[in-house]
Amino acid sequence: MSRRFHTADDLLRLAASGATELVVAPGDRLTPAARDVAGERGIRIVVGPPADVGADPGGATAGAPRLRHIPAVNTVALAPFPVDLRRPEMDVRLLDVITAADGMPMSAGVMSLRQGSFPWTLDYDEVEYVLEGELHITTAGEVAVGRPGDVIAVPKGSSITFGTPSWAKFLYVTYPADWAGTP
Repeated sequence: MSRRFHTADDLLRLAASGATELVVAPGDRLTPAARDVAGERGIRIVVGPPADVGADPGGATAGAPRLRHIPAVNTVALAPFPVDLRRPEMDVRLLDVITAADGMPMSAGVMSLRQGSFPWTLDYDEVEYVLEGELHITTAGEVAVGRPGDVIAVPKGSSITFGTPSWAKFLYVTYPADWAGTP
């Protein structure tokens, strides 16, 4: 079982959803900033199953994951990409909207980029759903050009280039959830 790291952004999203508890598996880690956010927002950190497992809210099966709804995901404010790509003119931005902190084995988010391209190697599976613009995913032997409404699936282990001739905004789904990797 892999260890997960929970960040301040994860805790802020959890707080925004109205949750008051984060359930972590033994061995999971919280960044110091995540612990600060938890304290400031009154989020209790629990190791193991949630305290309300038997409560069965809304008739759901005991212990079943709760639905997570992100309205108007195509309009959420995006943050600067957390990795220095050495391409500031591309203004790469993203926001993870579903993470391991939501109790899911996969994650989802929104990413945007401006004219240009950058290399990336995936140690996870990823699906892109193009919301706006034109997204180019390039491998050594293939180019997939996605336009609004198109889906591009990128298998684990792929070395790709993310690019666009002008602008692209897309929803991504990764499996497993910790796309940024954990030590």
